[in-house]
Order: sequence, then C-alpha cells, then structure tokens
Amino acid sequence: MAQVETVRGPIDTANLGLTLMHEHVFVLNEEIRRNYPQTWDEEQRTEDAVLKLNALRERGCVTIADPTVIGLGRDIERIAKVAARTELNIIAATGIYTYNDVPLYFTYRGADRAGAASDPMTRMFIADLTEGIAGTGIKAAFLKCAIDEPGLTPGVERVMRAVAQAHVATGAPITVHTHPGSRSGREALRVLGQEGADLTRVVLGHSGDTADVDHLAELADSGCLLGMDRFGLDILLPREQRVATVAALCARGYADRMVLSHDASCHIDWFTPDLIAQFAPDWHYGHLFDGVLPALRERGVSETQLEMMLVGNPRRYFGGPGPA
Repeated sequence: MAQVETVRGPIDTANLGLTLMHEHVFVLNEEIRRNYPQTWDEEQRTEDAVLKLNALRERGCVTIADPTVIGLGRDIERIAKVAARTELNIIAATGIYTYNDVPLYFTYRGADRAGAASDPMTRMFIADLTEGIAGTGIKAAFLKCAIDEPGLTPGVERVMRAVAQAHVATGAPITVHTHPGSRSGREALRVLGQEGADLTRVVLGHSGDTADVDHLAELADSGCLLGMDRFGLDILLPREQRVATVAALCARGYADRMVLSHDASCHIDWFTPDLIAQFAPDWHYGHLFDGVLPALRERGVSETQLEMMLVGNPRRYFGGPGPA
C-alpha cells in the first residue's frame, strides 16, 4: 500500500478518506507578524484553528492538503502544534508562491545554473520532501507553484521548472495556482511537460474560477486534475456557475479529473475578518457540505462521482508512481 506523509507522520493512502485538496490553515505575512506582534495572538489563533479543523473533521472530512509554501507564511512548527490537537490529517507542501519575481534570496544564487535540476531552490524542495522541513523531520508530500495573470514571467518560470525537477527526482505530485481568465493552465502544462513531469500527478488549482467547460475539458484531456477548489469565493464566480460547471464536466465523463475544495483558511491576514464576511460570507470549510454537495446532487452528480472527486482522485494523486 502506498503511503503519504502528513504532519503527524506517514499514513496509507487508503486511509486518506474524504480529502479537500486545497485548504490552508494559516496564510500570513511572517515579517509583519514577527515585527508587529500586536497583529497576532498565537494562543488565540491556534485555539481557533483547532476548533475549526475539528469541526471540519466532524463533518466527515478526514484529510486536507495545505499548499502553504514560501510566500504564504509557512511555519511547520505552528502547524504541528495544531495537528497534534486534531484527528484531521494535514498534508504539507513545499515550493514558492509568486506571480512575478523569485524571492531576492535566490536572485544571485543559481543565476549561472546549468538548468532547473541544479537550481538551489530545487535542492531545497527535494530536502523538504525527503528529509523534512526546517529540521523538524516533518516531510512535505507535494509541490506548489503559481502562474497568475502576469503569465510566465522569468521568476514564475524558474520556480515552475524547479518544482518540476523536484517532482521528477522524488515522485511528489504538483499543485499549480492558475488564473483561468488568462488560461495560464496551458502554459503550466507546457512548462511542466518540458521538464518531464507526469501530468497525471498535477492539479491545476482554481480551474473552477471559469465556467468555460470546453477549455477545462481540453486541460483535463492532458491527464491532469482540475482543482474546482474555490467554492465560497462567489465574488470570482458565483456558486451556481461553479456547481453547473462541475456537473457539466461530470456529465461529459470527467469526474475522474476533478478535485473539490474551498481555498479557505482558519486565518488569512490579507483581509480583516469583517471584510471577508462582506465579500465572501460562504468562504469557509463547511460550505462544501452545506451548499455545494446538495446542489451537485440536485444537478444529477452521482454519489459514485462525488466519492471519486473527494476520495478516489486524491488517493490516486498522492499514491501514484515514485521518482523517475
């Protein structure tokens, strides 16, 4: 039986259960948090996260994949403290989140590299996957990169190629933040493919931000998974259209090419809590269970298809082939 690393240690992929494939625990600016401590209450935020994740576990969710990487405030020791107080499995990621440039740390490191395989960030990603993060021994189990509306900038391409090479070296799957409005998923598949990535082990995140079923089917035909993973962010696309898109793809036979999620978090410091309540009141872990799944059933999506998107596809994603 294949195993996957979680924050509490490895488990059989058969035990992943219902899995939400794109949920954050914390999204933070760590420099602000550390230098302006009045913006953060460690005890209160930890307690709040434990309560929210335990509530999610009670709804039947067994596992979340947390794609919080460099650029989003990853602190694996904080996540470990939360994980120790919940039965929910949390799967950690490695990678870099940027829409434009690489972090300045890398600008003059590896500038003369022979290729992505020798890039210092590639070595860092591989170490996170094989040795553990920040000396904790807690291993990441998937890779994360991003390509948004600015497109394939030099920095975005460098990170993406490093992620692909870490995938080739370790077999760890990849999640890409994409921008369907500019069809950046096509570029992601092209670049990852050039580096030898197995596209069946790639999730194109935020694919559900478009209702263009033909375009999504084209992407899925590459073998990748579509991240229909922003339920609750109606400001980007209303729930009715998101549900209709998933149902239409299921009707075309693509249930084996989709995963479902919210891209929510216990706490994100990009917005004040009162602002989130105004622009995205349904952007929380319970929305899938309260509104989305009943709506999908009403549109004819079968229990078998729902189980495929929530259980089978995540299990296959994390339990696929090893390194090349």
